Amino acid sequence: MLTPQVHTGTLIHRPVDEVYQAFTEPGVTSWFWFTHGDRRLSPGARVKWTWGMYGVSTQVAVKDVQVNRRILIDWNLEDQPTEIEWRFEERGKSTWIEIFNRGFPATDEGVKAALDAMEGFTLVLAGAKLWLERAIEPTFIADRFPDRVLPGWKR
Repeated sequence: MLTPQVHTGTLIHRPVDEVYQAFTEPGVTSWFWFTHGDRRLSPGARVKWTWGMYGVSTQVAVKDVQVNRRILIDWNLEDQPTEIEWRFEERGKSTWIEIFNRGFPATDEGVKAALDAMEGFTLVLAGAKLWLERAIEPTFIADRFPDRVLPGWKR
């Protein structure tokens, strides 16, 4: 069995520095992905991301950051760590962004985890696009598993 990997991407009609910042600055990212990040992504940082609607969080280790070009992290450090890479390519006033997620085991469980990640990162990019281009707060992440949202949770 081949090692499963995730790859998704989209064009966001905003300058590369804005799109890059949306994924490194938790105050921006929390509008379309997780609800809280305890610090900005920077080289060597250990970061905690929280999804308050589900009562879950993950630890992130930042491996590499190249401003407006690339972010490389390991996440899910407590359980089944995988590597995530964001690549940013300036295209005039727009940005082509790709996400790669690697390190899944070559098992049936690894394939399921990769498929779940593909779905999740596709929703994240759609949410980022909606937020950055239209300033509309997407609810894709909370709405994906409505039966798991904690009772009484509000943004």
